[in-house]
Amino acid sequence: MTTTAATHGVRDPELPGRLLAAERDVLIPLLRERPEEYFAVRTCCPGWTVRHVLAHCSAALSRVVESRFEEGVFSPESNDRDIAERHDWSIGQVVDELERGMAEAGPVIAKAGGRLDGVALGEWVHAGDVRDAWGEPEAYGGERTELALQLLAWLIRERGHLALHADLDDVDEPLLLGVPSGERPPARYLGDAATLVRLCAGRPLTGTRYELAGAVEAELNLFG
Repeated sequence: MTTTAATHGVRDPELPGRLLAAERDVLIPLLRERPEEYFAVRTCCPGWTVRHVLAHCSAALSRVVESRFEEGVFSPESNDRDIAERHDWSIGQVVDELERGMAEAGPVIAKAGGRLDGVALGEWVHAGDVRDAWGEPEAYGGERTELALQLLAWLIRERGHLALHADLDDVDEPLLLGVPSGERPPARYLGDAATLVRLCAGRPLTGTRYELAGAVEAELNLFG
């Protein structure tokens, strides 16, 4: 695996859409083949089942596609309202909305100048939450990881988060995430890409193996 794009500080406006489309092609068939009881399984997101996660994801993408960004959107309270609005929907309706959003949100995100890029990464991470809850392999990995790492690198740089030098077991070249400052050298990470995603997304690290120097875990959480 190689990854180059956003580590050099250049935004690729089509990248979020490519990530969403690639994840859609894998996630949607998985969702459609599972019986309804699977959607009541608890995820790592506090208080949320798989159904809750998917309802949140489908609602967020619908907001992007329809440009509905009222005050407080994407806050915990707004997310809970979106989930509650879909309480009486069938699983099929939630998955249908999610599939449409993953297909149609990319061009809207591309035109937003970077303001919505984090939505695409969040959707990919939440897809990992679902796979993790179901015990699927490569919950936060797989063939979409290269696209996700490129988007992660761009967001860390754009948001001014702690710089991190990552030597990844499954990536050909080291990654520099973020912009080093004169006051603090980059932290260093050694491990696989999926565990790095868990660190940067604030996901559980039980059962993982990695080395981190020059930072504590909480400092790497992009969504914290």
